[in-house]
Amino acid sequence: MINEIIKRNGITFGIVIGIISALITATIYAIDINLFLSVWLGVIIFGLYLIVCIVLLKKTKKELNNVFSYKEAFTTYFIAILIGIAISTLFNIVLFNFIDPSAKDTLKELTAKYTIEMMQKFGATASSINEALSKLKESNPYSIVELLKGSIYSIVFSSIIGLIMAAIFKSNTTQQEYK
Repeated sequence: MINEIIKRNGITFGIVIGIISALITATIYAIDINLFLSVWLGVIIFGLYLIVCIVLLKKTKKELNNVFSYKEAFTTYFIAILIGIAISTLFNIVLFNFIDPSAKDTLKELTAKYTIEMMQKFGATASSINEALSKLKESNPYSIVELLKGSIYSIVFSSIIGLIMAAIFKSNTTQQEYK
């Protein structure tokens, strides 16, 4: 049975993460769709998510009187990212497949241009650039299926981050203190 504090904080912060993600996506969409390909913006957003997760784990640990096992820390984090990713994915599915399906075509074209530029900067051959573009044309990264697949990759990547964060935030208690 999951501790109520862990469950409550995980759900609350998961909703916050999901709403923040949806708001960021909507803002980028409204301001300039080119920002979806911005590396520096991606780094800033990743940093924001880390800050939210750090606040989540610190708050939960404090509410548990600083007795926070590795499993509890990871569970808290995992609940939050699972809910956050679900909300974010649902928002992206609705935005790119129902509200504005043409946006995914625009993003595909922008991604192709960005890919060509980056590959040329790194000295890729024309044949490797053509091969990459061919694969890109065959894909549809904003389709419902691909967004769902992407959410699975996000969960796996976030879980790795969560394992590290749980190790950092777990309390240094001994087994005897749990008895």
